Amino acid sequence: MEIIINKHASFEAERRGISEELIKAVVGNPQQKLPSRKGRVILQSRYFDSEESKEMLLRVIGVESLETFNVVTTYRTSKIGKYWMEGR
Repeated sequence: MEIIINKHASFEAERRGISEELIKAVVGNPQQKLPSRKGRVILQSRYFDSEESKEMLLRVIGVESLETFNVVTTYRTSKIGKYWMEGR
């Protein structure tokens, strides 16, 4: 699957200190896949952030087709319990 990171997502990822490699890793193998508004999907995975020295959650929001995943935006959060869906 081709992963396309749009201009806004690229800007936000850089501003938030999120690497393109980490985004692609989550898109390629998300721990959770959740529906979102406007026909979008949320892919998310937990990871250990060495800068924060704690477990974080990376959320990648995008539009998925059979051949591509267009990243709309991405962010990381320490509030894993707020977004993590148990049993999924």
